[in-house]
Amino acid sequence: MADQSIPEARAAERAVNDGVSESALPKEGLSRRRLLGTTGATGLVLGAAGGAVGYAARPAEATPLTSLGAEEVMFHGKHQPGILQGLQARGHLVAFDLAAGAGRKGAAALLRRWSETARRLMAGEATASDDTDVARDAGPSALTITFGFGHSFFARTGLEKQRPVALDPLPAFSSDQLDKARSNGDLWVQIGADDALVAFHALRAIQKDAGGAAKIRWQMNGFNRSPGATAHTMTARNLMGQIDGTRNPKPTESDFDRRIFVPSSGSTDPAWMANGSYAVVRRIRMLLDDWEQLTVKAQEQVIGRRKANGAPLTGGSETTAMDLEKTDAKGDLVVPLNAHARITRPDQNGGAAMLRRPWSFHDGIATDGTPDAGLLFVCWQADPLRGFVPVQRKLDRGDALSKYIRHESSGLFAVPGGAAEGEYVGQGLLEG
Repeated sequence: MADQSIPEARAAERAVNDGVSESALPKEGLSRRRLLGTTGATGLVLGAAGGAVGYAARPAEATPLTSLGAEEVMFHGKHQPGILQGLQARGHLVAFDLAAGAGRKGAAALLRRWSETARRLMAGEATASDDTDVARDAGPSALTITFGFGHSFFARTGLEKQRPVALDPLPAFSSDQLDKARSNGDLWVQIGADDALVAFHALRAIQKDAGGAAKIRWQMNGFNRSPGATAHTMTARNLMGQIDGTRNPKPTESDFDRRIFVPSSGSTDPAWMANGSYAVVRRIRMLLDDWEQLTVKAQEQVIGRRKANGAPLTGGSETTAMDLEKTDAKGDLVVPLNAHARITRPDQNGGAAMLRRPWSFHDGIATDGTPDAGLLFVCWQADPLRGFVPVQRKLDRGDALSKYIRHESSGLFAVPGGAAEGEYVGQGLLEG
């Protein structure tokens, strides 16, 4: 390609949502299958903003993949993919229940199949057999596939003694209106990509690989703004129009790994969880009709930040520290006590922190005319009892935003560390 740095630039742009350092970004690369489709192409014409605006290739010749399609994330590594990467444009969350009698042996065979399929697809290759060709013309498109185990998985496989204490069911919250059929599950898979067809292709492959070993319990579809869609890099917005993710912990922080990943030694977690993390998954319906009736000023009071740029109501820019004690001319707190941004601050919750990688969703219009839309909330932490739970308990007691959202499903999953070359995800658990 004319400029090999473009894929890395795209990755850096997307990663600003999560504060991910460049060292954690995926490597750019093309599989042999994709490279063969680009042989003979001539230069890529770049605009002033650094984006692809046209190709200088003759019509008879194949053109190179755009930087967005060429980006590849490695399957093998210390951590599973889909945690440290920035927000992706399209995602699927799906939970499976093991078939009766599948047991530990069936689960191991399934994870072995899934891991090999994930490795191939993330490299931009076809599946090992019976590929649907949905993504034939696309590159890897930053595809990530992540696997996790639910609380019920361990009883079904006879591995109760290996179940982490941190995987104990989440406590009930007063604001919950959970649909049990769309909550939890034995196995959980997160799929993300910068191309919708690439993401769907992976979802279909994972479903087919399950065969008779597991059946889908629930499945949800999400989306985010596409990388490069804004004139400059910025934190993503949610469907309420609010900048969402400003205070995400950053890998550059000295305690990042301690708060997000299970350590390889000195932990009370079982050894198979080393370098892994715990994912809390919540389907949060946004009551958009009610929210949109508020004035912008009223919305800002609910959140505690300016809608235009994410800056705290106390002034400055998005990254300016919020002055929790600042008062106005009447002596009232500028940031209300029940403002969402005040309640969720780590320094207001004993340092509790979680890495958020959410997806927006829209599943149509309800019979009453309201949009079935909101946030597929996914957060990562080394211990949910120190990450998600204390923050949610505090929100449950008086968050101004609670009036405009509804928690409709929930799940907690243990996500082991990444698979080494020649291994599959969860091998330390299933063969240990």
